[in-house]
Amino acid sequence: MEAEPHPLAAPQIARASLRVGDRVLMESEVRVTPLGLLAIGGLVAAILLSVPPIVRAKRAAKALPPPGS
Repeated sequence: MEAEPHPLAAPQIARASLRVGDRVLMESEVRVTPLGLLAIGGLVAAILLSVPPIVRAKRAAKALPPPGS
């Protein structure tokens, strides 16, 4: 009897296809594990959390007078 993979290591598969008229066909397939999805979510969260400090710094720099004034 073959052992089942751990639930967090079992890959999830998604496929999509897009057809435009008779000449264009695009197909895509992605395989990711639940741990991979967790890692992707962490990266997206880090990116989104880093945006407000960047915007705040840009606004603060814009409010300062130009150098040499």
